[in-house]
Amino acid sequence: MSVMAVRGAIQIENNDIQSITDGVIKLTTTIFEKNKLLPKNIISIIFSQTIDLDARNPAAALRTIGFENTPLFCTQEPRIQGSMERVIRVLISAESKVSLVPVYLGGARSLRLDLDNK
Repeated sequence: MSVMAVRGAIQIENNDIQSITDGVIKLTTTIFEKNKLLPKNIISIIFSQTIDLDARNPAAALRTIGFENTPLFCTQEPRIQGSMERVIRVLISAESKVSLVPVYLGGARSLRLDLDNK
């Protein structure tokens, strides 16, 4: 197996603990399912979030479903004029035999119109 990386993003409806938790879980599980990744294949996960999302840390949200032994890291997106609000992005490094497919959900689909984000 090779080390591969896959990106994804989701726009969150509200800046509250439940919305962030639900969004992080939906984004990551969709990436895992679409790419047939198992938790044991995950090497590390990096999250970023826009400055307007401060009710919960995405890593803490993911820990609600496990990943106690997976290195998780969070950072804040730079404030860029006109950028999409309430977005969580993820970069997942994993062991895989095939190339991984990015996933962009909700309003974040417009960030990657070149992808088939079904």
